[in-house]
Amino acid sequence: MKKFIAILMSLLMVFAFAACADDTTDPTDAASNGDALTNGDTATDGDVISDGNADAEEITFTVGFDAGFPPFGYIADDGSYDGFDLALAEEVCKRLGWTFVAQPIDWNARDAELANGTIDCIWNGFTKNDREDLYTWTDTYYDNTIVIVAKADAGIATLADLAGKNVITQAASSALSALTNEDNADLLASFAELLETADYTKAFMELDQGTADAIAVDSGVANFYLASKDADTYVILDEPVASEQYGIGFLLGNTELAETVWEQVEAIAEDGTMAKIAAEYADKGLVVESLVLLNK
Repeated sequence: MKKFIAILMSLLMVFAFAACADDTTDPTDAASNGDALTNGDTATDGDVISDGNADAEEITFTVGFDAGFPPFGYIADDGSYDGFDLALAEEVCKRLGWTFVAQPIDWNARDAELANGTIDCIWNGFTKNDREDLYTWTDTYYDNTIVIVAKADAGIATLADLAGKNVITQAASSALSALTNEDNADLLASFAELLETADYTKAFMELDQGTADAIAVDSGVANFYLASKDADTYVILDEPVASEQYGIGFLLGNTELAETVWEQVEAIAEDGTMAKIAAEYADKGLVVESLVLLNK
C-alpha cells in the first residue's frame, strides 16, 4: 500500500510540473503559436500580414468612393466598380504589392467610415478646398470646376438665368459647398429653391422629369452624363460656379500612408501610365487637360 501511494505521489508531481511549464510560456511568443496577425489587416494598421506562407505577405488598401460619381468612381454596365480614380488606386496597389479593395460608401458617412477604419482613404473626385484641416491630404492631382447643367430648351444660358429656378445638387458635395459659399451668396439668393439629392443619377432624373430646372455638378460628372445621353438634350453653362482641386484624403495624421501612396501616384504620372489610364476615360467625361501631374 505504501509503495502504491509513493508511485501515485510521483505521478502527481510530474503532472504538476508539466502544468507549471505550460503556464509560464512567454506571452510574447503568441505570434509563433499562430495567435498573431490574420488576413484582413488594412494599410491603416501598418501591419504586414501572412496567410501562413512565409513568402506571401499582404496589405489590403481599401479605397472609399461614391459609386455614383463618374468618371472617377461608378458602377459599370456589367456591375463592376469602375472609374479613373479607382484605376489609379489599383495601379498603386499593384506597384506596392498590396491588395486593392474598392469600397462604395454613403457620401454623407465618409468621415465615420474613415475614422472607424472601414476605409483607408477617400479617393473619388474628393475636393480639398475648405477641407484642408479635416484630413491629411496628398498634393493636388486634378483641377476641377463646378458647372451648371440645364435642359437645352429651358432658356438657361447664363448663371443669371437661374433666377427663380429650382437648382439641384448632391447632398454633402463640393457643388453644394460652392453654392452655399459666401462668394455665391447672390447667386444662391436668386434661386427659387436649392434642392439636395443622394446622388447625381437621381439629380438627372429630377431634371428630366422637370422637378428641377438645373443641376450644379462637377464638370467631369456633367461630361460623363452628357456623353452617355443625347448630348443635344442638355447644355453646360460656360460660366463656372467655382474652381477647386482634387486630392486623396486620409485620416488626419496618417501622413506616412499618404506619402507612400502619393509617391506611387507621381511615379505613375512620370512613366506615362497615368496618361494611358486617362485615355481610357477621356470619352467618359474625364478632362485630361485638368490632370495636374500631366500638365506641369
